[in-house]
Amino acid sequence: MSSLLDPKPRERGLAPRSNAPVLDRMFLHGIEVRGRHGVFDFERQAGQRFVIDVDWWLDTAGAVESDRLDATLCYKRLHDCVCEVVGGQPWSLIETLADRLIAALFEHFARIVTLQVTVHKPEAPIGGTFADVGITRLRDRP
Repeated sequence: MSSLLDPKPRERGLAPRSNAPVLDRMFLHGIEVRGRHGVFDFERQAGQRFVIDVDWWLDTAGAVESDRLDATLCYKRLHDCVCEVVGGQPWSLIETLADRLIAALFEHFARIVTLQVTVHKPEAPIGGTFADVGITRLRDRP
């Protein structure tokens, strides 16, 4: 489980365990989507901007060898999946939203071994000045 808490070996392109494949990190950051998530009625009615960062780890050796899109993950499809989830069913908590994003991405993209999803809620009704609020969840494929 320590490999979940310390993604640095994966970021360096090293396998977290000696019998595991070498994983590469890909990412798509700053996906802006309007959603209706929150605990207050006005958040669910009016909606607000959410910003999503997705990092995923997968073995890209086949893609490198073939130079073919079908041997890797299409980030346009990943973008569309994120937009569908965030723009869809409202959840009270961003923790739940992050969990639903991870479930959907694992379901739609079989090549993903590990996912890290960050949900930013820059317009959260905190009542004060702040730079950002959010959650990051890091999960290995179940």
